[in-house]
Amino acid sequence: MLKILLVALLGSLAVAGSATAVLVSPWWWAAACPFLVLALVAVHDLVQRRHSVLRNYPLLGHLRFALEALRPELQQYFIERNFDGRPFDRDTRSIVYERAKGTDAEEPFGTELDLYRTGSEFLTPSMAPRSVPTEAPCVRIGGPECTRPYDMALLNVSAMSFGSLSANAVLALNTGAQLGGFAHDTGEGGLSEYHLRPGGDLVWEIGTGYFGCRTDDGDFDERQFAEKAAHEQVKCVSLKIGQGAKPGIGGVLPGAKVNAEIAAVRGVPQGETVISPPFHRVYSTPRELVRFLARMRELADGKPVGFKLCVGSRREFLAVCKAMLEEGSAPDFIIVDGAEGGTGAAPLEFADNVGLPLGEGLMAVHNALVGVGLRDRIRIGASGKVATGSDLVKRLLQGADYTNSARAMMFAIGCIQAQRCHTNACPVGVATQDERRARAVDVPDKSQRVRRYQQATVRSALQIMASMGVDDPRGLRPHMLLQRVNPHTVRSYAELHEWLTPGQLLTSAPSSWAADWKSADPDRFTH
Repeated sequence: MLKILLVALLGSLAVAGSATAVLVSPWWWAAACPFLVLALVAVHDLVQRRHSVLRNYPLLGHLRFALEALRPELQQYFIERNFDGRPFDRDTRSIVYERAKGTDAEEPFGTELDLYRTGSEFLTPSMAPRSVPTEAPCVRIGGPECTRPYDMALLNVSAMSFGSLSANAVLALNTGAQLGGFAHDTGEGGLSEYHLRPGGDLVWEIGTGYFGCRTDDGDFDERQFAEKAAHEQVKCVSLKIGQGAKPGIGGVLPGAKVNAEIAAVRGVPQGETVISPPFHRVYSTPRELVRFLARMRELADGKPVGFKLCVGSRREFLAVCKAMLEEGSAPDFIIVDGAEGGTGAAPLEFADNVGLPLGEGLMAVHNALVGVGLRDRIRIGASGKVATGSDLVKRLLQGADYTNSARAMMFAIGCIQAQRCHTNACPVGVATQDERRARAVDVPDKSQRVRRYQQATVRSALQIMASMGVDDPRGLRPHMLLQRVNPHTVRSYAELHEWLTPGQLLTSAPSSWAADWKSADPDRFTH
C-alpha cells in the first residue's frame, strides 16, 4: 500500500507540475521534470521482474544498489583499520606510496599490531649487527647448460601483460626497470613495443596461448619464438605453467578489448575473444616438460630458461625433479607464485581455495630441489604479495633467491586498490585500455616512482638483514624467522618445518616425503 501511495503522490506532483508549467510558466518545468522522472522510475520498478528489492520498494530500493556500489570505497577509507585491510592493508599501501614518492616511510609511537596474536611472525635481530652493504647484491641466473647467464635483482617487476595493463603503465614499469637496473616480466600477453621501447631488462613469459609466438591454430611457433627471444632486452624466458590467482585454468580476454594493437602483439584475430587454454600443448609428461625447456634454451641462444607455477601436488613436482635427473637437464630458474592471487581476475572459488600460499609453496620447491641435489644449479624466484623489505627477507628465508612484485609495482604507478582491474574502468588508468583513463599515467613521473620504490625496498631489506647480523642474503637461515604458535609459545621456522639436506631424497627419504618420492613418476603427472 505504501509503495502505491508513493507512486500516486509522485504521479500527482508530476501531473500538477506539468499542468502548471503549461498554464502558468515554462520555468515550472524545472520543478516538474524531476518528479516526472521519479514517477516513471517508480512505475518501472513496480512492473519489472528482475529485482525483487525494487519491485517491493520502488525508488527506495535503489539506495541499496548505490550503497553496494560504494561499499569497497566506504570499507577502505572509513571502516578498515590501518593494518587489517585486504588484499593489502593501508599501512602497506602507504609504505609503497611514500617510497615511490621518495618521502619518509616511518611510523611514530610504536606498532599497531597485536604481537601476541597466533600466527604473528618475527625476524630475529642480532647483538652484533653488520654494516649495510653500499651495493645491492644480485643473483646469477644460469646453470651449466646456460651460456648467457643473467644477474637478477632481489626485487623485480612481476608478470603483468599489455592488455591487462595500459600502454602507459607498461612503459612506466619498463622505464623504471631500465633506470633502476632490475628486470620486468612481460606477462603472458606477448612482447609489445611498450616493453621494448624503454630498453629495460625483460623476462619474456610464454603462457598456454603462446601469444607472440603462436601458429594460426594456437601451437607454439619455434621460428617466431627464436626471432623475438633474440631481442637484446630479453634476458630470460619463462614458461608459465600456472599462476597464483587461478592455477589450472586459462584466462579470457573479451573480444571488445582485442583491438588492432593487442591483436598484433598476441598474434590473434582482432575483435575475437581470446581464450588461454588451461594446459600446454608442448608437453603432457614431466619428461616432456624438461625436454621442452631445454629446447627453449636452444632456441633462445643459451639465455636462461625457467618456468612459473603455483604449487599444488608435491608429488607432481617431485616427478619433474626425477625427470630432470634422468634427462640430465634442468631449468635455470623456477618462479613460485602464491595462491594469494595477483593482478589477474579469477573466479572467487579459485582465489580462495586452490593452490598453496607462497610460503608453503616456496618451502616445498626449495626442499625438493635440495633433496635431489639440484638446488645449487636452479634459482628460485618468489612472486606474491611482496611489498616491503620485511616481505622480501621472509621470502629469502623460506627458500627464494629473489622476488617479484606485481601489485606493489602497480601501487607505485598510482593504483589505489579500487579492484576494478577486470572492468576496463580503472579509475587511475593503470589496468585499462581506455585511452582517456590511461592518459592519467604520466610515464616520466611514474617511472621514477617505480625506480625509487624498488631501490628503497631493497635498501630496507638490506637494513633488516644487517640488523640480523647478515651482510649477504645467502647467510639467512630458517631459525632467524619466528612464528607465534599460541599466546605463550614461539617457534622458529627451523623447528616448525622440515628442511632436507642435499641429496637426502636420493639416499634415504624421510618418512614424511617417502610416499610422494616413491610414487613420483617422470613419465606422468599424478596427484
